[in-house]
Amino acid sequence: MPVKIRLARHGKKGYAFYHIVVADSRSPRDGKFIEKLGTYNPNTNPATIELNFDSAVNWLQKGAQPTDTARAILSYKGVMYKKHLLGGVAKGAFSEEEAQKRFDKWMNEKAGKISSKEVKLQAEKEAAAKKRLAEETKIKEEKAKAIAAKKAAAEAAAAEAAAEAVAAETENAEAGETAQEA
Repeated sequence: MPVKIRLARHGKKGYAFYHIVVADSRSPRDGKFIEKLGTYNPNTNPATIELNFDSAVNWLQKGAQPTDTARAILSYKGVMYKKHLLGGVAKGAFSEEEAQKRFDKWMNEKAGKISSKEVKLQAEKEAAAKKRLAEETKIKEEKAKAIAAKKAAAEAAAAEAAAEAVAAETENAEAGETAQEA
């Protein structure tokens, strides 16, 4: 019975969410499985991966074959490297303490890379928000200038109309005075 470590798809259409499972290779993709090792959510940035590390290493040592995507996920989390180091310990290349030291060093470097990526993404998000705010402010100022120019034109037209009305009244008054004199 060949055993595979693979992904079982869940979630709605267009928004996939995966379970990392150990299953018989003959069972369907989302069908019967032996053990659930964790979850993988590619919808976040960086992708969210929850994994039962010890169980994954145990299954790999028993001979379970990961699919390409599952292998990439296991490699990202350090399971494949841990299996490699345990193979070196079994062959006598180095001690278990040395293997643990190498693995801890690798994990610290990996955590640093992930945190720097998260900081970079946050900075880009903030920069985009500032840029969008500046563009909105510019548009708002342009609209305010256009409204002020329109109001000034309306006030000028009203003042001109008032001046014409006053001029018309004075002409009417003068014409009335002239008519009374005659």
